[in-house]
Parts: sequence; C-alpha cells; structure tokens
Amino acid sequence: MNIIFSLDEINKVARQILEKKPHKVILFHGEMGVGKTTLIKSLAKELGVNGATSSPTFSLVNEYQSTNNKTVYHFDFYRLNKETEAMDMGADEYFYSGNWCFIEWPEKIPNLVPESHSVIQISLLPDGNRSLSLT
Repeated sequence: MNIIFSLDEINKVARQILEKKPHKVILFHGEMGVGKTTLIKSLAKELGVNGATSSPTFSLVNEYQSTNNKTVYHFDFYRLNKETEAMDMGADEYFYSGNWCFIEWPEKIPNLVPESHSVIQISLLPDGNRSLSLT
C-alpha cells in the first residue's frame, strides 16, 4: 500500500491502514517530525481509544484501552541507549501479547522485533504532504 496524503487526511489514512489488516506489531520508520506519532494517535482513535494519547518518549511505552476493552501499546525507543534497556522493560512480552503494538524507532531494537510484523515508512515531501508505504 502506498499513499500520498496531507495531515488533514490522517484519520482517513489510519482507516485505510487498518482495512489492509496489517500485523498487530507495526514498525514506524521516518525522520523526526514526519508525523509518526500523529498517525499512531489516529490509529489508536480508529481502534476505539477515546482518551488522550501522547508520545511515550520518556516512559518508552504508553498503554491505552479501547472502548471494546482492547489494549493498544505505543512504544518510542528514540531515547534508548542499548537494546538491553528494552529487554529489561519486558518489550518482548508486549510484542507477543496479541495486542496492537505501534513501535517508533524500531531500529534501536533490531533483535527484539517479532518475525510477524508490518512496516510503515513515512517521508515528508517538498510540498508538505507525506508519502506512506505499508508492507
């Protein structure tokens, strides 16, 4: 799946992503400020999360509950110094829980990523739109 979109269309893009039935562990790649967290907020909303969502930059993981009592995990490994820090917090238990796991900066944990995962690559285009690919 490849899409070009503006940030005004992000909720529609989130719906399109979920309609493609990706793996529940999704890796998000893209430069700082490209919209990874914004897209994850929209995905959480589409999954029924009503409460506030934010980047877990300092806590490494945020947990959200959806209206149908499903759990959504949002990881941000940007500040990780070593992969063992993610191991110590039990990241693998989250990844194999069967719940949605949205992972920003997965390149910091290459040996912990489950085999079954999807990848979203986002890049900023010169006109301010975003290019997204889902594999």
